[in-house]
Amino acid sequence: MTSSTTCEISKTQQFKRLLQSRRLEFLMEAHNALSARIVEEAGFRGIWASGLSISAALGVRDNNEASWTQVLEVVEFMSDATRIPILLDGDTGYGNFNNMRRLVKKLEQRGVAAVCIEDKLFPKTNSFIEGERQPLATIDEFTGKIKAVKDAQTDTDFCLVARLEGFIAGWGIDEMLRRAEAYHFAGADALLIHSKKVTPDQVLAFAKAWANKCPLVIAPTTYYSTPVEVFEQAGIRIVIWANQNVRSAIAAMQETTRRIFAERSVQNVEDRIVPVKEVFRLQNAEELLLAEERYLPKGRASMRAIILAASRGNELGDVTAGIPKAMVPIGGTPLLHKLVAQFRAAGVRAITVVRGYAAETVRAADVEFIENEDFESTGELVSLHKALDRIDGDTIISFGDILFRQHILNNLLAEEHDIVIAVDAMWERRRKREGGGYIDYITATRPYSLSYDEEDAFLTEIGPDLSADKIQGEWIGLIKTTARGSAAICDALDVVSRRPDFRRLRFDDLFNYLVRRGQRVQALYITGQWLDVDDLEDLARAQAF
Repeated sequence: MTSSTTCEISKTQQFKRLLQSRRLEFLMEAHNALSARIVEEAGFRGIWASGLSISAALGVRDNNEASWTQVLEVVEFMSDATRIPILLDGDTGYGNFNNMRRLVKKLEQRGVAAVCIEDKLFPKTNSFIEGERQPLATIDEFTGKIKAVKDAQTDTDFCLVARLEGFIAGWGIDEMLRRAEAYHFAGADALLIHSKKVTPDQVLAFAKAWANKCPLVIAPTTYYSTPVEVFEQAGIRIVIWANQNVRSAIAAMQETTRRIFAERSVQNVEDRIVPVKEVFRLQNAEELLLAEERYLPKGRASMRAIILAASRGNELGDVTAGIPKAMVPIGGTPLLHKLVAQFRAAGVRAITVVRGYAAETVRAADVEFIENEDFESTGELVSLHKALDRIDGDTIISFGDILFRQHILNNLLAEEHDIVIAVDAMWERRRKREGGGYIDYITATRPYSLSYDEEDAFLTEIGPDLSADKIQGEWIGLIKTTARGSAAICDALDVVSRRPDFRRLRFDDLFNYLVRRGQRVQALYITGQWLDVDDLEDLARAQAF
């Protein structure tokens, strides 16, 4: 990310500093706002808004088939998404000197720091496609464009980079130097020397002859294997990595798309691509959630979550010697923090955690904590009862030792019944693997089916001792309630809390009571994509989840 010092100066000033830097600087290609933000986060101090890449992303050829207003719209999103300067690949300037004057005005309005124009004729053709057949503009015509830019700009720090295509068109160094002198005298802030040879001989020869009369920029697309120290020694000021992002994106999309098509499923690609929450992060979705809390009437933001995290997790042995299993790191992040992040990603803002064992180690930002000091001698319902007054309105209740894919939570929240529980229809596979433990098997009004037009399934019985012929799934530890559902659970808790054995009761006791009383509890079937962390084998699986 950029430093605070970078943010205090304008983007045009930032770019001018890159041109004046005593060290070799780098610009990375981007072709939309998402890739621009990725470039900034990687640490680059500037962005190359590539004409080739923007054209490719728009599905057109790099022959000015995208209008300058279409390119401008893309670059505006890129500028809005980032705090570092953008150098726009402005092709030939999209017309004559008058088009250039208007372009500069629009670029300055959008916070674009600089533009690069090349001395070919409009419409241009990419330099790597039959470059020798591409005629150059006359020196007088091109210097007229440069002068128009410098006269039109209102920000004295706005920069123009003049790109020399003589080597591409088959001219020698003498013509390149003659043009460079004219462009520099006309007001160009820097020169981009382009070559399509696989060695840097041409640009190095030019740099030596030019002798640092003004900053030089290169784009080593074809001579990429040259060590950057060679460019530094030659006095090159900026190196542009001109199209690697769009090319890598194409390769990744082709591989993913082919695999999904061949396998008719996304299961084998989901763990190879970024989670949807990373897309949300790059879109700065968190800022919108905070703004919604401030400016909008309460909607999903009024939903709350209760996480039960009081137990130690004795079967994890030394791993939980000083922390409860809810704080055990999974991939470097405590399990509890993963749950909190998932609820926040779904728009759930008010989160309460019931903690007990090693309570002082159970921490999470912007979370309310309730203590169950009797955690060693009580069951799940006592912890839930501690948060009785938080079971109000739309509520999610979750165990603190589970991992699940975000779509499971999203689907749960989309259901409209008053009480909905997530049930894994793949219970047999888990049963064989775990071979024991307390598992809440369920029987429902119908089994899992691939047919989505069937009636909803409702719980008829739940418990660890159901016979195999009755089992239709396993409850995973997630509940969603509406306001009526929360009231029903609170009433049921009030009744069962008076039982002499209440301290040992579990959720299956609560659910069975609700069902006997006539309360409908929907069983929302899922097919895997979750796990609980009970022992060391579970923990190993969780690290790879």
